[in-house]
Amino acid sequence: MQRGRFTEDQIIAVLREHEAGVKTADLCRKHGISDATFHTWKSKYGGLTVSDAARLRAREEENRRLKKLLAESMLNVSALKDLLGKN
Repeated sequence: MQRGRFTEDQIIAVLREHEAGVKTADLCRKHGISDATFHTWKSKYGGLTVSDAARLRAREEENRRLKKLLAESMLNVSALKDLLGKN
């Protein structure tokens, strides 16, 4: 997945500018983003603070790690079943 050029902190700062009353078109032009990107950010990060975003990032990382562990465990169980089934 491509990593964006804006950090979550920067995204939240852009959204705060919008909440302060700056028009969407002006924000998009100032920061060099598309209108669709702005609305995607707003749907994902709208209402979050920087600490909330950090917590969200930590949870996403933990979920990624747990999914990887579960997949490895399921692969090991499948391999053991195949091994025992052949004997």
